[in-house]
Amino acid sequence: MISDVTEARDLLRALFQQAVDAVAGYAAVAGALRREQLPAGPVAVLAIGKAADSMCQGALEVLGEQLYRGLLITKQGHVSAICRKHPQLQCLESAHPIPDQRSLEAGREMRLFLGDLPPRMPLLVLLSGGASSLVEELPAGFGVDALVEMNRWLLSRDLPIDRINAVRIAVSCIKGGRLRERMRDRRLLVHLISDVPDDDPAVIGSGLLFAASSSHALPADMPASVQAMRDAAPPLPKVSGGNDPDMQWQIVASNHLACEAVERVARARGLTVYRAVDLKQGNALEAGLQLADELKQGAPGLYLHGGETTVRLPAKPGRGGRAQELALRAAIALAGSDDCVLLAAGTDGTDGPGDDAGAIVDGGTCERGRQRGLDPTACLEAADSGRFLAASGDLIQTGPTGTNVMDLYMGLKFNV
Repeated sequence: MISDVTEARDLLRALFQQAVDAVAGYAAVAGALRREQLPAGPVAVLAIGKAADSMCQGALEVLGEQLYRGLLITKQGHVSAICRKHPQLQCLESAHPIPDQRSLEAGREMRLFLGDLPPRMPLLVLLSGGASSLVEELPAGFGVDALVEMNRWLLSRDLPIDRINAVRIAVSCIKGGRLRERMRDRRLLVHLISDVPDDDPAVIGSGLLFAASSSHALPADMPASVQAMRDAAPPLPKVSGGNDPDMQWQIVASNHLACEAVERVARARGLTVYRAVDLKQGNALEAGLQLADELKQGAPGLYLHGGETTVRLPAKPGRGGRAQELALRAAIALAGSDDCVLLAAGTDGTDGPGDDAGAIVDGGTCERGRQRGLDPTACLEAADSGRFLAASGDLIQTGPTGTNVMDLYMGLKFNV
């Protein structure tokens, strides 16, 4: 049994690693490819997203000499030596979470790559979250300034991912199924790692290959440049209802699978597990308070949630992202408790624009930060939770994890 805060923190870190390992792109793709009947002859590969490198490595292991050519587009710093040195792979590092000129260049390279493939060659497409920022093609006349302005506006508005992606889809020449229209006669094998609620393929990466199955109202206060891009974008394709005989697709990793792994390992350790049915969504500050209250008022055990919250950023935010903001708000509510620990982290290893995955906090977090001269409430108000959590020693840094299935929130209450 857990006897103190240090032991509880170590256990939560271990459980988080178990979750990440259970949905790693390498194993998920390799396993899926071994279970299905691959086409005979050469196969091309297109991998896009924050987990693209790991997913691509899984494909390389199974395809072997079947690989004709491949294009990998991922976040800067996420390309492995294995993929970079592969003679048949072109690797591009692009921008995330705010796209830049590299995102547009990646869009052009993708068009050239697809245009050079033999007409009937099967294409294995590996998609994971982050693709919305990493690759883009805008209507003629619009460039990087309009793209950056739109995304900064979107990410400052406390919007869930499906609402953000609805705007991205509206202005794009490739999102919302438009890329699939360009490859209508090509056979596609599509493997997706889901970072969205309900694992909707039309929302993952803004649906490069899938027409939106439902529409979200666009914000009424869109900037003029965003409205102009929307008006100039090509029309969205009609929803096929999944009836695309030339495309097979499957979700190979998800938040649900990550939570299952945590629950399985925790129960094997003798813990009582209280796993939430619904994803934790909405404002990060409100979610942090809810999770802290759940811990303080609940019985001993592990409280497990998956999800992805939102933040509203000021004009000049500080360090941190949604998981860190949630964690610091929870730490304020848990101050003085000696029997509660909470972990909040992104499974992709990135929370916001920095290199931190999230944080693990306890009843002493606020006092540790105050001893370093910082005020937790002031840091929250300045969207600078990461600076406080760095001072308190509570940040989690994993580096690129090779997956991306939203966030995990794990609270552990134990007997003292």
